[in-house]
Amino acid sequence: MTSDTAAPEPGVQTREVRLLEGPNLYFPRPAAKVTLALPGLSSAPEDSMRALASAAGLRRGGQVGAPGSEQRQRVLLRVVERAVRALAVTAGTRRLGVRTRAAAEPDVVVCAFVWRRRGRAEALGAALGRLLADVHDGRPWDEAVAVHAATVSEAEPGGPPRLLTPRIPVVSVTGTNGKTTTTRLLAHIAMTAGFRTGWSSTDGVLVQGEVVETGDYSGPAGARAVLESPGVQIGILETARGGMLLRGMGVTHNDVSVVTNVSADHLGLHGIDTVDQLAEVKAIITRVTKPSGWVVLNGEDPRVWAMRAGARGRPWVFAADPNAPAVREALGAGGRATTILDGHVTVLTPDGAPDRLLKVVDLPMALSGLSHHNVLNALAGASAALGLGLDRSDVVEGLRTFRPDDVDNPGRMNTYSVAVEGGSATVIVDLAHNEAGLEALLDVCRGLVAPWGRVHLGLGTGGDRTDDILETLGEMAGLRADHVVAAHKAHYLRGRSMEDLEHHLRIGLARAGVSDIASYPTELSGLEALVEAAGDGDVCAVMCHAERAEIAAWLAERGAVSDDPDTVRRKVVRARGEHEAEDEITALWEADDATERVGRGAALHAAHPGDPRITFEYAGTLDAAGDEAAAVPLYEEALAGGLRDPLRARAQVQLASSLRVLGRHEEAEAVIEEVAARHPESLGVAAFRALVRHDAGHPSEALRDLLSAVVATSTDPDVERYRRALTAYAADLGR
Repeated sequence: MTSDTAAPEPGVQTREVRLLEGPNLYFPRPAAKVTLALPGLSSAPEDSMRALASAAGLRRGGQVGAPGSEQRQRVLLRVVERAVRALAVTAGTRRLGVRTRAAAEPDVVVCAFVWRRRGRAEALGAALGRLLADVHDGRPWDEAVAVHAATVSEAEPGGPPRLLTPRIPVVSVTGTNGKTTTTRLLAHIAMTAGFRTGWSSTDGVLVQGEVVETGDYSGPAGARAVLESPGVQIGILETARGGMLLRGMGVTHNDVSVVTNVSADHLGLHGIDTVDQLAEVKAIITRVTKPSGWVVLNGEDPRVWAMRAGARGRPWVFAADPNAPAVREALGAGGRATTILDGHVTVLTPDGAPDRLLKVVDLPMALSGLSHHNVLNALAGASAALGLGLDRSDVVEGLRTFRPDDVDNPGRMNTYSVAVEGGSATVIVDLAHNEAGLEALLDVCRGLVAPWGRVHLGLGTGGDRTDDILETLGEMAGLRADHVVAAHKAHYLRGRSMEDLEHHLRIGLARAGVSDIASYPTELSGLEALVEAAGDGDVCAVMCHAERAEIAAWLAERGAVSDDPDTVRRKVVRARGEHEAEDEITALWEADDATERVGRGAALHAAHPGDPRITFEYAGTLDAAGDEAAAVPLYEEALAGGLRDPLRARAQVQLASSLRVLGRHEEAEAVIEEVAARHPESLGVAAFRALVRHDAGHPSEALRDLLSAVVATSTDPDVERYRRALTAYAADLGR
């Protein structure tokens, strides 16, 4: 017999029984996690709930809260804890660590308890839900406990947790952003120090830079693969939130723990709904650091710095600001700090003199100081390496030689120079997958784009972000990039469709005034479109998750060149509107003697062949010395070499003036007319144009044009007073 009426939802439901193999959110040792939905108990009348609380042995059980209330959930937490303990004691376990947590849903409770044998733990987890279901259905508490405890005691004990106790020094690294870069940097430093090094990360398992396993190994499987690799002397373990929540940490302890930062990412998954809860997960690695070890914490992130309170290891803070409160607190507690002091990466101790390791400008991963987040990653890596006991000189050498390219740090702020129409553009390939990552990427884009250039962005991320985060990413892109396209990642949709994900990105873009964007199905096709639209001095950035290898191959095919530190430095200086030889150029014009200026200009020109800015300055020294004939071809060379405004306008004015002096009037007129058309508002250009036209035999027209320019642009009170008359007189000169 069938019925159209759906079966009622059970009053008690066991959603999950999960065995965590290592240190976890609840205990620093293996634990079982049971997630229970208790709608029947949450909505039960108060009288019924009081009877259950009393049967479970709760004191002050009268305040059970209204059905569905938060108070009711708190009472259910205590009932569940009593149920677990009653089952364990009746089944023969005298002592059991138990903790309960409220979930976001008011009728859901999470219970965790320590386990030593797999079979018994699974049996106890399953019995808990059945016990509460029986009690909900009216079975007496004591009877239900006895029945279900029997199933626990009769269960096969099963094996112990698969947990590794490291026999070599181990560093655990976690954080929302920067953990992979810090892991790679630490591994690089350890190898520089001569140790056979293994590390695991979201990219796989590597030993001495050779890939052992590919895939995401930022969990316990990665730790096991590293520590079981033959001959490894130091293990660096990237430790992501997912692995800790789903399986626990893969090791019993570490010698050094590193937390880079905590920000909104992957919220709404596995019971983690807030940034504070996420910070609690990240803190797991700090609670298993040896008392003799170091807990390396970001002093610029209050949630991270607060983790010192639950850690047994000694505090080692890193912060760019040497006067940050966290630096003072760490030193006051007998710890250490790594910071930036007078432009140097510097280690501070409570009593010793500052130890300056190297200048920030000599830190390739800092991109000439442009990448603040990579400066912090370098501080974290240096702290952890020193805390591990590696030699200072090896740490310095490792920092000096670790480059942000597709060899040392693939997919993380890799910059390239690629030929485009009219010159060269910069391509940046970066993992940026959340708000903090996109902010860091856009900071670097803005720090590398030429003053005349544009920022092009391939926007996209994984589908496991909340709608709010997706919309915020869109808004950030719209506000800071000049040209945005959607570059999708089919393998990272995680339950969303491309259309849904892009819909929320577009909502954010619209907030920033961007009405429409082009859409591409892959990261590579998005980047191809950006480079096609780019001009000289532009920056094209792609948020790259899935197609790093394909993008690298395409860039190589186009002849793109990975930027070395000197190239990055030149781009940063250019973005500031300066030249890498700005100091020498300034000194050049400070010389009083014309002959000395020409000599310095010639030396600079020889040192920077083909540089239009230097060619222009050298031409100016000759021009100022009265050698217009020698200056003219150099002005023309600078202009042909791509000299841009405002220097281009200056070069054209000076070229026209030199041609005028040399009697080459037609050429002078052609040059000055071009610059006047681009800068009609400039009185200076108008004045030189008048001179050129006068010497070319057009004195009336020259005066007319100059008067017209003065009338149109001057704010002098007398010009204002006589504007109508001056306009009429200029017109008369034209007739």
